[in-house]
Amino acid sequence: MGYGAYIFVVVMAAAVMASAVYALYWAVKTGQFQQFEKGATAIFNDEEPLGQPTDHFPQKPKKP
Repeated sequence: MGYGAYIFVVVMAAAVMASAVYALYWAVKTGQFQQFEKGATAIFNDEEPLGQPTDHFPQKPKKP
């Protein structure tokens, strides 16, 4: 591999890091991290209250 490939890898790594930093900056700036707990509980409704799982895995039938 020549130096061009190493430079390409370094530039791409820097671009990915810059994108990640910008995404975090954008999320903080637009309030995506406000009311963090509310977003985590938004999937529950009155039929499935917090802390009481109602989902079940199918059980294998018992052999007689």
